[in-house]
Amino acid sequence: MEQTYAYSHLRDFTRDVFLAMGCPASQATLASEVLLSADLRGIDSHGVARLSGYVRLWEAGRINATPNIRIVHETPSTAVVDGDGGLGLVVAPFAMQVAIDKAALAGTGWVSVKHSNHFGIAGYHAMKALDRDMIGMAMTNASPLVAPTFGKERMLGTNPIAVAIPANKQPAFVADFATTTAANGKLEILQRKEEAAPTGWIQDKAGNSSTNPHELKEGGALLPLGGDRDHGSHKGYCLGAIVDIFSAVLSGANYGPWAPPFVSFLAPPAHPVGEGLGHFFGAMRVDAFRPAEEFKDHMDNWISRFRATTPVNDDQPVLIPGDPEREMQALRLEKGIPVLLPVVKDLQAVAQKFNLNF
Repeated sequence: MEQTYAYSHLRDFTRDVFLAMGCPASQATLASEVLLSADLRGIDSHGVARLSGYVRLWEAGRINATPNIRIVHETPSTAVVDGDGGLGLVVAPFAMQVAIDKAALAGTGWVSVKHSNHFGIAGYHAMKALDRDMIGMAMTNASPLVAPTFGKERMLGTNPIAVAIPANKQPAFVADFATTTAANGKLEILQRKEEAAPTGWIQDKAGNSSTNPHELKEGGALLPLGGDRDHGSHKGYCLGAIVDIFSAVLSGANYGPWAPPFVSFLAPPAHPVGEGLGHFFGAMRVDAFRPAEEFKDHMDNWISRFRATTPVNDDQPVLIPGDPEREMQALRLEKGIPVLLPVVKDLQAVAQKFNLNF
């Protein structure tokens, strides 16, 4: 069961919650827009359903509502940003803007972030580069819930990667994906729906395949993209490891099993090896490689040709990365955003905590 809410209603409520946590007005507004961008694009696991998680971390003293976000090291084309324990929803846009500004001057900009928190969907941040005729990249490490290929221990996060590439007449190419077979948020949705998980998503604490969506709370682990070695899980493991190293080892954040968890059933590591969670952002000016209009015309050609691929089934054409999310955003802006009843109850509890109406 679910209820449908207008985007503006969920956005305003989310902003009021961040204000109640003590965030400055501009940051509360930005954080609500970043968080709700997930719901608009159909990524329900990373949107308003996560709001109570941010509140929980704030109550535990793990989120600084008034951070001093700043550059602590830089060269003409690179920087390290210290998020000062702030909402990743605010730290990440700051860092992505630094990457864009550096790319405007140097051709490319690369920024690694430490001392941050969960930053919503990676695609939001990568897409910030599109309006400047730039290619954007965003990635982050996350709660250690993933076992490496052949392993039992939870060592990595779902560690998403997003790449946004501008086109001309065609919509932008936007790839945004976890480096696991499925993100933890997808398991949370299955838990709310009381449905089993597909084979290949998770393993139990002994390393055996499982379809129990509650397996993580019982010591199990998510699986890298591919699910098992025969289906290429070593490649998903490598992708997740690259994100972890770029986001955290490079910046001075916590990495691997030391990454501070967002999920409530894991405690922060007793002996951290860095500061907070880490992100990594990149921006590349297209005209640093070839004339922007020429490139975008060829992107149109690339996209058009792939759309024209002969489909396996006539009722399912070949899609371009970003198509489903773009169509979902248009639909939900018009029709509203469906919210599962367990999430509604969560939001009502948050509202009561801060004497707000939902």
